[in-house]
Amino acid sequence: MKYAIVIPDGCADEPLAELGGKTPLRAAKKPAMDEIARLGVVGRSNNVPAHLPPGSDVANLSLFGYDPNKYFTGRAPLEAAAQGIQLSPEDWAIRCNLVTIENQVMRSFTADHVSTPEAAALLQTCQQEMGAGGLEFIPGVSYRNLVIHRGAKQPAPFTRDTRATPPHDLTDKSVADDFPRGPGSDLLNDLMGRSVSLFAEHPVNMARKSAGKMPATNIWLWGLGKTPSLTPFHTLHGKRGAMITAVDLLRGLAALIGWQRIEVPGATGYLDTDYAAKGRYAIEALDSTDIVCVHVEATDEASHEGRADAKVKALEEIDAKIVAPLHEALKKRGDYRILVSPDHPTFLRTKTHSHGFVPFAICGNGVTADSASTYDEVTAGKTSLSFEEGWKLMGYFVK
Repeated sequence: MKYAIVIPDGCADEPLAELGGKTPLRAAKKPAMDEIARLGVVGRSNNVPAHLPPGSDVANLSLFGYDPNKYFTGRAPLEAAAQGIQLSPEDWAIRCNLVTIENQVMRSFTADHVSTPEAAALLQTCQQEMGAGGLEFIPGVSYRNLVIHRGAKQPAPFTRDTRATPPHDLTDKSVADDFPRGPGSDLLNDLMGRSVSLFAEHPVNMARKSAGKMPATNIWLWGLGKTPSLTPFHTLHGKRGAMITAVDLLRGLAALIGWQRIEVPGATGYLDTDYAAKGRYAIEALDSTDIVCVHVEATDEASHEGRADAKVKALEEIDAKIVAPLHEALKKRGDYRILVSPDHPTFLRTKTHSHGFVPFAICGNGVTADSASTYDEVTAGKTSLSFEEGWKLMGYFVK
C-alpha cells in the first residue's frame, strides 16, 4: 500500500464577500481534490487544542499523529532540528524573525521578504554585538532564523510559562501590547530592543531603502522551547515516510520522526514556489517509501497577506500540479490511499492562524465512499466523520 499526503497550509477559511460568499476552497477550480471527495470520504479534524497556540507547529504535530498535549514543546526546536542543530537538555531554541515595524505597527513579519544573504549579514551583526552568555544567532532562510540559548554556561531563564506572540499574528496591528512576557522575557525584550539600533544604519538596510524595499527594523523573538522527544513514526504507525517542503518547521518535524527529507529545486515556501516540481519529486519518491507528504506554504502566505485571489490561485496550482498527477500515479501503482488536509485555518480577514476544525478528504483502497461531491469546509461541516482530537486522524488514514 502506498500513501500520499498533501498539505495546503492554512487553506481552510471562512466565506468572503469578495469571493461571492464562498471560501477559497469553494471558489477554487480543483477537480482533483473534488475527485478524491467523490471517490472517498470528507471529514473534519481539530488539530489544535484550545489551550495551545494555533500555529503550524502544534497543528502539524497533530496531523502526523502526535498528541500535542504530550509532545509539543515549541516551534523553534523543530526548526533547529531541520538545520541539524544539536540541543542539549539545558538548551532552548528561539525563533528569530526579521521584521519591519513602523510607529509600533507590524508592517511586515517577513521584513518585505528579506533575502537569505541579507538575513545572514544581519544575523552576523547580532552575533558580534549580542552573542554573549551562551547566545548563538543562526541564519536560516530569508526572515526565518534562530537564536540558541546554550544552558551549560548559564541556565536559561525561560519556562513553559514564557509567552511570545508570533509576528504573523500582528500584521498591520500595533505591537505595543504583544512583546514577550513571563520568565526570561526581560532578556528577549532586551535583545529585540538592541537590534533596532544595530539595524538602523546597517549596510543591508541602507541598500534595501535605496532599492525601494522595506528595511528589517529589528528581530522579533518567539516560538521558544526545548527539543521534544518524538517516538519514531515507524514505531507508531508501521510506515516509513518522506517529506517535501520548503519550510524548516516541516523539515525539522520530518527529521525528528525519522522521515526522509527531499529537497526540491524551485521550492520557495512562497507563492512563487515550483508546484510542478514538487509534484514530480513526490511521484518519484513513491518507489522508495511508504508515505510521501507534500507540504505547500503558499496558501498560508496568501492569507497572511490578505490576498484572496492569490489564495484561490495557489489552491488551483496545488490541485493541477500536485494532487492530480500524484493521484494518477498512485492509481497506477496498485493499492493506495491519499489524504488532502490543511494543518489549521488561516483567515484572510484576520491575516492570521486560527483555532478550529479543518476539512480533509481521503480516498483509496478500503475507504468506502460517502455522499460527498466536493472538498471544502461546507461539505466537511455536514459529515459525521469528525476528529475532535486531530492527532487521531493519522491512525485512521494509515490503518
